[in-house]
Amino acid sequence: MKKLQIVLISLIVVLFHMVSCESDDYINDGGKSQRYVDMTTYDFLKSHGKFDSLVAIIDQAGLKEMVNAPNTTFFACTDYSVAPYVAAKKQKRVVEVGDENIQFGIKNISAQELDSLKMYMFEGAFIREFLTRENQYFTSRYGTMNNTRFLIKLRRVTAYSDYLDYVDYVNFTRVRGTLDSELPPGQVILPQEQDQSFDCQTSDIITKNGVVNVLSDNHRLMFNGESTGGN
Repeated sequence: MKKLQIVLISLIVVLFHMVSCESDDYINDGGKSQRYVDMTTYDFLKSHGKFDSLVAIIDQAGLKEMVNAPNTTFFACTDYSVAPYVAAKKQKRVVEVGDENIQFGIKNISAQELDSLKMYMFEGAFIREFLTRENQYFTSRYGTMNNTRFLIKLRRVTAYSDYLDYVDYVNFTRVRGTLDSELPPGQVILPQEQDQSFDCQTSDIITKNGVVNVLSDNHRLMFNGESTGGN
């Protein structure tokens, strides 16, 4: 019986290892992956299939040099974030031309519009060691935006108390006007005025020229809230 238990435990360990090896090699749900990569930020993104659409947008907007600018932190969006953004732009065009069968993709979006991708780029190294849980606002490489500020901090979560005391996520928040949590109690906040906050599913990837923090998949590129035709 004891030998059988040892064999079973060994099999479980092997199976766990196999599943772990099959998991994505850069997504690690809020934590660090391979921290140092011997590539530029652009090349790192291009080397992972989940950033194919983001790379296409960078190319279309002509922002490769800015993405690779020295000492730049890029809050990157996966294809899951880009898809509804492109769908919304297609739907807008469908309404304009009255034809739902049009062909539409990233190449049909102007470089001027995609220039807003600069809002995800910041000068400096935004890694855990340099961030705090205090509210701090930063200006992106896009520059000053009307009624918009970007808050970057560590957001502490204690929901994993059975395993860990807490987890600090790198958090990226678009604040519209006054931070929602600082408004007077009971004040009604309209949906279009609410702050939009997203944790990074992976953080602190250090490239040859800067840092990559990967936003959660439920973030929509450019904080776009337009209809995709299916909602």
